[in-house]
Amino acid sequence: MLDKFTKYERARILGARALQISMNAPLLIKIEKEDLEKINYDALKIAEVELNSEILPISIKRPFPEKRDERLKRVVERKISDQNVQEKEATEESEIVEGGEIMELATPEDEANEEDVSESEGE
Repeated sequence: MLDKFTKYERARILGARALQISMNAPLLIKIEKEDLEKINYDALKIAEVELNSEILPISIKRPFPEKRDERLKRVVERKISDQNVQEKEATEESEIVEGGEIMELATPEDEANEEDVSESEGE
């Protein structure tokens, strides 16, 4: 039974049961007074003994993810749109090259410099 719990589930179960025991919940397993004194009445150790004896009525729900076909459709649509983008880039590159000469593309910095020049000429 312990193999089917993750370390996080095990910690959660032990913590919840130790809290119950510390708030005077009845013990689910008979432990002799000598053994209780040996573990100093530690609620966490008592909870661990109960968990190891597989007597705890605590269950774990693990929800499974839902299957979605939409995700596959989105990926397919994205691939198609990526192909369209690549085709557009190819046509733009062919438009840049005219008569064997490569034209330089204007960058945002070049446009800002042109605006500065036009403003200084207007003054």
